[in-house]
Amino acid sequence: MRKIGILAFLFTFLTTSVIADGHNNEVNVFNARHYKADAELYGKFTNQTGIKVKLINGKSGALEKRILEEGADATADLYITADAGRCGAMDKKGALQGGLTSAAIKAAVPKSFRTNKWVGIAKRARIIYYSPERVTGAELSGMTYEGLADPKWKGRLVIRKSSNIYNKSLVASLIKNNGKAATAEWAKGVVANMARTPEGNDRAQIMAVAAGEADIAVANTYYLALMLSGKKGVEQQEAAKKVKAFFPNQNDRGTHMNVSCAALVKGAPNKSNAVKLVEFLLTPESQEHFTNNTFEFPMIDGVSPSPLVVNNLGLDFKQDMKTKLASYGKNQAAAVEVMTAAGWK
Repeated sequence: MRKIGILAFLFTFLTTSVIADGHNNEVNVFNARHYKADAELYGKFTNQTGIKVKLINGKSGALEKRILEEGADATADLYITADAGRCGAMDKKGALQGGLTSAAIKAAVPKSFRTNKWVGIAKRARIIYYSPERVTGAELSGMTYEGLADPKWKGRLVIRKSSNIYNKSLVASLIKNNGKAATAEWAKGVVANMARTPEGNDRAQIMAVAAGEADIAVANTYYLALMLSGKKGVEQQEAAKKVKAFFPNQNDRGTHMNVSCAALVKGAPNKSNAVKLVEFLLTPESQEHFTNNTFEFPMIDGVSPSPLVVNNLGLDFKQDMKTKLASYGKNQAAAVEVMTAAGWK
């Protein structure tokens, strides 16, 4: 009876360990990236590994709420979203765990674009778009994010609302580099320069410049390529042709970079499979899939961006590799405080 009891215990222990260690042939992804092409990529992963990807698609806020509510009873293994600030905020709330530290991940992703809890899987830059008809080269010479507060841009700037996560991360990076007090003054200058009360998405800012409502706009790089591709209709395609891209801060730290990130959820039931999926997303095959379908910049070396990106945005720009993206989540509350105090709607 004693032997039977020990064998039963060992069987239970081993079975539980196998399930906990992610060998039940699945990985659960809470996905806030709204790209149909991503699902195709997960299908390729399943075909190659036999590991089934169970996707729960939704808006970031709803997915984050569910992860926090589930706590130790997590059903998600990975939370994939389109901003490092979101991953950082979830880490701050204790919703993530360490473990995204395999040799393959470390070799693929620059240190400033990852932590041991979340990893960038594709890069994007938040840049300035301008009207070549109304903005001169002299005005843009040496232009920085800090320069957006210069009075010469009064009534000429459009940018999204302060509640937008991309702006939160941009302002958080400025706090990291320049301090909260200086960024607070900067935010007041930005608000004073706005051509209109913030409205619409990034594409709406580009369209405002094309329509003559403003001279410069702040938006992410991949939006211009998306518009030029024709996937958003002829009107947006034509509008995109009327603006030019400018990469700020080329004479100092480089252009502000952000990532789509994959975060390892605390209590993930299939942790090892989650790590395998992240490693797969960092392979050349996956990176090419991202660049050609979402127009993001590749995370890894040796993969080229989409021709639309190369031809209209270029490759020869200095990226900010100094500012760790983990600072976006850490400074997010301060960024919101600064923008709110400045009257940034």
